[in-house]
Amino acid sequence: MPLNRRKFLEKSAVTGAGVALAGAVGAPAAEAAEAEQGRKPAKRYSFTVMGTTDLHGNIFNWDYFKDTEYTDAKGNAKGLARVSTLVDQVRAEKGRRNTLLIDAGDTIQGTPLTYYYAKVDPITAKGGPVHPMAAAMNAIGYDAVALGNHEFNYGIETLRKFEDQCHFPLLGANALDAKTLKPAFPPYFIKKICPPGLPPVKVAVLGLTNPGIAIWDKAYVEGKLVFPGLEEQAAKWVPKLRSMGADVVVVSAHSGSSGTSSYGDQLPYIENSAALVAQQVPGIDAILVGHAHTEIAELLVTNEKTGRTVVLSEPLCYAQRLSLFDFELVFSKGRWTVESVKATVRDSKTVADDPKITKLLKADHDIVVEYVNQVVGTATETLTTVEARYKDAPIIDLITKVQEDVVKAALAGTEYAALPVLSQASPFSRTSEIPAGEVTIRDLSSLYVYDNTLVAKLLTGAQVRAYLEYSAQYFVRTAADAAVDVEKLTNAESRPDYNYDYVSGLSYEIDIAQAAGSRIKNLTYNGAALDDAQQFVFAVNNYRANGGGAFPHVASAKELWAESTEIRTRIAEWVTAKGVLNPADFASVDWKLTRNGTPVF
Repeated sequence: MPLNRRKFLEKSAVTGAGVALAGAVGAPAAEAAEAEQGRKPAKRYSFTVMGTTDLHGNIFNWDYFKDTEYTDAKGNAKGLARVSTLVDQVRAEKGRRNTLLIDAGDTIQGTPLTYYYAKVDPITAKGGPVHPMAAAMNAIGYDAVALGNHEFNYGIETLRKFEDQCHFPLLGANALDAKTLKPAFPPYFIKKICPPGLPPVKVAVLGLTNPGIAIWDKAYVEGKLVFPGLEEQAAKWVPKLRSMGADVVVVSAHSGSSGTSSYGDQLPYIENSAALVAQQVPGIDAILVGHAHTEIAELLVTNEKTGRTVVLSEPLCYAQRLSLFDFELVFSKGRWTVESVKATVRDSKTVADDPKITKLLKADHDIVVEYVNQVVGTATETLTTVEARYKDAPIIDLITKVQEDVVKAALAGTEYAALPVLSQASPFSRTSEIPAGEVTIRDLSSLYVYDNTLVAKLLTGAQVRAYLEYSAQYFVRTAADAAVDVEKLTNAESRPDYNYDYVSGLSYEIDIAQAAGSRIKNLTYNGAALDDAQQFVFAVNNYRANGGGAFPHVASAKELWAESTEIRTRIAEWVTAKGVLNPADFASVDWKLTRNGTPVF
């Protein structure tokens, strides 16, 4: 995993390179008053760092799964085409040379658009296309982008090709070569700003990615890359940047601010550690936060060693918001110091698409729209996820059935062929629907929105029981005589829907009147009480198999088989082969919610 030194040397100020910025700086009223009194006014300079994060392949305000413009209950709009308009506005207000534009990662995965150019018409093919996200971000003029965990979803080759197509560096100070422990990507970017009549300003951007990559994309990175904690690497690099003359240090961190992790104790690093970086590492002025898909206009964190305030901001994902860090600098004792930082966000719904982005990428978009609207089968009835969080829904059984069939076929003729296969799936979306009649790739893709792949693990009955108990923590404890409100029944302790699992091939009840850990009742296999010692093949997605969600036993269980074909593709192949999508071929009632033995529904 060698560092792309050509690009690094071109774009890093290690060599003294970097683009000079220049712009008019107006003297504030206080300076004018000082001048009138005969005192020399202080030298001041203002500039703005703009930031996006978790773009996830959203260039246009389009929902590929619904084949219409994107909309939500809050009237949000998304897409880089909108952000481009916002960026142009800010550059017009501040002076382009007084601005930088950065991103905090998760760029090349998340929509059928990004899937298409990774898998269907891949950028890695000889003479392949330029990735639409590279084209858009080049056109908008990004200065630097931190690596997100989803950058690794399609493998190192795809990521390196994307990196080569970008006119800006992909930063990852804590993405290290596994053998040399040296950075495999540029750790930082320095831009030298030259305001007319004032000393130059050096702005350093340190990029940090998520240590969870080692778990979530283990198949691609194991033995090749390692991902130390953000605090550790920030403490190493920030002093170096200061010693190189950086007047301002901004961190672009693909890590949320909550201090939590979703992979348990499998790694000694915290997943969402941006606020801890601000608190523990001196010398940082601002942090662009990513990964958590939340909106934080401004979060102030006090550094425990210096007492200085560090300003954090996280713009809403999918290019729905643009964060602005407005810096005020003053020149004193031969150097620039940060006098103040203020963070705000701007909303993409307030502007229209930038015509230059539309012109540049509409053809790519249209190709993908045509692709996802291909008809692959016919459904005998409408299937929906509306109640899938709290009722065993046939639409989720479709996923588990496909996974079961694929794994059974893969293990045929092996020593594990005779073992029963259980299958896991989550209710990812609350709005997915496969309508009666013609079924398209788009319909099936909306059911499985992630690019997960399939893994077969070996579990015992006791381990499966523990797995189900952990999953059942998703439900809010509800007394037997209490009213049931389905809107308040799930997501206990803020657990997301994608961390609640169905398991097919068994029969069981979830008693939500009981305390978490004691909810699985009447757990049977083939009509008999589950034997804790019995062995099962467990068909599971790679996120869960690698420890995502911190479900017990599965990450450490023996792996029997794995593949790189997406589960979404397997579902489309299954439906195409059947021709007719009939719940009679896959639906089963494996579980139900109860209270003291009485069904909730």
